[in-house]
Amino acid sequence: MRILVARCTVEYAGRLTARLPEANRVIMVKADGAVLVHADGGSYKPLNWMSAPCSLLASHDESGVIVWTVSNKAAETLEIRILEVLADVEHDLGPDPGLVKDGVEAHLQELLALHVHTLGAGWSLIRREHPTPIGPVDLLCRDANGTTVAVEVKRRGEIDGVEQLTRYLDLLNRDALLAPVRGVFAAQQIRPQARTLAEDRGIRCVVLDYEALRGADDPSWRLF
Repeated sequence: MRILVARCTVEYAGRLTARLPEANRVIMVKADGAVLVHADGGSYKPLNWMSAPCSLLASHDESGVIVWTVSNKAAETLEIRILEVLADVEHDLGPDPGLVKDGVEAHLQELLALHVHTLGAGWSLIRREHPTPIGPVDLLCRDANGTTVAVEVKRRGEIDGVEQLTRYLDLLNRDALLAPVRGVFAAQQIRPQARTLAEDRGIRCVVLDYEALRGADDPSWRLF
């Protein structure tokens, strides 16, 4: 990774033309060859960039100004004229392990399966990812009365999640070994429209507290 802080101008030619007038900017050259030009603002989005694969040719014009010409196979070019270098650093960042997400739907599903009693006393888990012809039901459970319950787990409860659970229930209730099957729509946040639709269809809504689930007692740790 090379990071250059410089007073520069930038001109792009390709699908359209665009120009950045002279100003101080941050120019990033990544190990894969990508070049990005940033301002001191605008969050993470660069003002202009050239995605890899591309090539960078450094030269000088007749007045001695450094010119970087970045080009790709699509015949697009990014010409960066570096008028003054304020800082120039280069580091080998090494392999990146990637983004590790916490609190995604898979984590919620796993925690809720472990602590299914959160949905009600006496509840038990039949199976995770119970297969149906249109996809797996997140959790198939049995409540304290022995009734089968299909649980759809989402981070954000939207109308499309309710529709998804409705289709699962329609299929599951055709199975004489499972019917009658009730539905639970569980999410960290449930939009009012989704709650209204779910309750109109007899589906119970449950708001999940991820931190509470993560810190809950694991029954497997108990001695008795």
